Formats: sequence, C-alpha cells, structure tokens
Amino acid sequence: MVQVDRSYIYYPLAMMLIMLLFLFLLPIMFLLFLGMVGRAFTKIGLTPWQTWILLLSTLLGSAVNIPVWEKRTYEVVDEVEVLFLRIKLPPVRIERRVIIAVNLGGALIPTAFSLFLLSKVGPRPGIIASLIIVTLVSYAFSRPVRGVGIVMPFYIAPIAAALSSLILAPHFTGVSAYVSGTLGTLIGADLLRLREVEKIGSGLVSIGGAGVFDGIFLSGVLAVLLS
Repeated sequence: MVQVDRSYIYYPLAMMLIMLLFLFLLPIMFLLFLGMVGRAFTKIGLTPWQTWILLLSTLLGSAVNIPVWEKRTYEVVDEVEVLFLRIKLPPVRIERRVIIAVNLGGALIPTAFSLFLLSKVGPRPGIIASLIIVTLVSYAFSRPVRGVGIVMPFYIAPIAAALSSLILAPHFTGVSAYVSGTLGTLIGADLLRLREVEKIGSGLVSIGGAGVFDGIFLSGVLAVLLS
C-alpha cells in the first residue's frame, strides 16, 4: 500500500485559506478599532463627525515633523589599534548633530485637543493630580534606546491615567483620562527625556513621531476606554 502524505496536498490550500481569512479579518479589526476610538471620544463629548475630523487630521499630520531645535552632541571613539603598523590611534571626539522635531499628528494635535478639553471643564485639582501621576509614571517606565527612540510599554500610561482619574476626578473621568494619558505621556516619556537625546544616536528625534497611532495618541484613547 502506498502512503500519501496529506500535508503536501492540503498545505497550499491551507495557506491560501489563512491568507484569505487574514485579509478578511484585517478590515474588520480596523473598523472595530475605529469603533472603539469613536466610543472613547463620544465619552468626552465629541460627535461622530468631530471624531472623524480628529482622526483624519491625526492621520495626515503624522507625516509632518516640524523642526524646533538642533542639539550638538559629542561622542568619544576609543583608541583603535592598527595591527599592520603596530600603532594605536588616540581616542577621537566626533561631533553629532541631532535635530529635535515635533510631530503634528502625534503630538501637537493631541495636545491641542487636550487643552481644548481642559478649557471646557477647567483645571480641576483631580485632573491636575492625575496628570502629575501619569507624568511621573511615564518617566519612570520609559527609557531611551539607541537607534529606536524613547520606548515604554504601551499599557503603562493608559492604566495609570484611568485609575488615577477614577479615583481623583470621578466626575470628569473621561476628560481626565484623556488629558492625563496624553499630556502625561508627552511630558514624562518625551519632553523630560530630551536631555538624554544623545543616547538615541539618531539624526532626527521626533516627539510623537512614531506614526498615526503613536503612544501619545493611543494612551489618551485607551485611558478613556479603561475609565
């Protein structure tokens, strides 16, 4: 009796079905995410049209980096031994220029929206306290990674913003969660880390420039959903 390995017969079909399933689920997952974002912004008083305008401006603005500052850093390269000459070259001090930029969609627009929300409810003590807590937590859990930027687990700021808002600003939970999640991440994980910009080693450091759904934007949305 000849044994046939069925994996060789069905493997291409299985792969094709998996790819079709993935292509089918991808837009559904994206629509579900947009629905979650819509519910989050509805909780803080936006209409569906205002939500779409905010998302569209964030999408288009994520491609815009506005240079605001140039910093010169210096790196000392250790002595190098040239074997065939049997000599050692002394350490060399290399100048590096780092451009600090602000991303329109990832930083400026979420910040402007946070300030707009604050202007509607006022600088409530609970919101300010929540903002300070998220700032300190974001600074404690973030770190510069060479060639990457400032990194932090995505769930840290939203959880801190949601919990602190529920406790300290129970009557303005949605607004407090978004404002503290957005501005707290921006201040704690980005602005307070700018003094360590030489550790990143990049020619361009963009605040809020990780793309459309940057950590600053996501922190605000997830914090509102969690609250």
